[in-house]
Amino acid sequence: MNFKHLPILAITAALAACNSNPNTKTADSIAADSAKNDTTAQAAAPGHICFLRTEGTQQQDSTKIHLMIDGNKVTGDMQWLPKEKDARKGTIEGRQDGNVIKAVWTFMQEGMKDTMAVEFSFPGDKLLQKPFKVNAKDGRQVTDSKADYTVVYDKVDCK
Repeated sequence: MNFKHLPILAITAALAACNSNPNTKTADSIAADSAKNDTTAQAAAPGHICFLRTEGTQQQDSTKIHLMIDGNKVTGDMQWLPKEKDARKGTIEGRQDGNVIKAVWTFMQEGMKDTMAVEFSFPGDKLLQKPFKVNAKDGRQVTDSKADYTVVYDKVDCK
């Protein structure tokens, strides 16, 4: 073997490794990219359900809820979007027992993070929520656990 050519072979091999096609993907990376970018499949997947409630004199205030139900585990997001007021946007995490969903809504409002227990009844094409009330001791809103499910959301397409 001619050792004089050994450094040239090593350099050639190193350059070939560095110049491999960056667009070549493994099956795992293709599947991961597909899962990340396929929002249509996600929105249409069983267990992904969206609801909307509008209110106000001109239906200008809205609350949007996107739930992902997997067995009895419920996750998702909830956005309270009143016109010309500070919104509350955050995530929901909880459990479903029959038609009842009990969860914690973790949200941001006015730059502050807060949490609130929320309770829903999910009998079908509507989502019903127990209303909030103000806790007289600390002035914070809380779910009125003694109230009926009187806040009504309509089922909408998840877009």
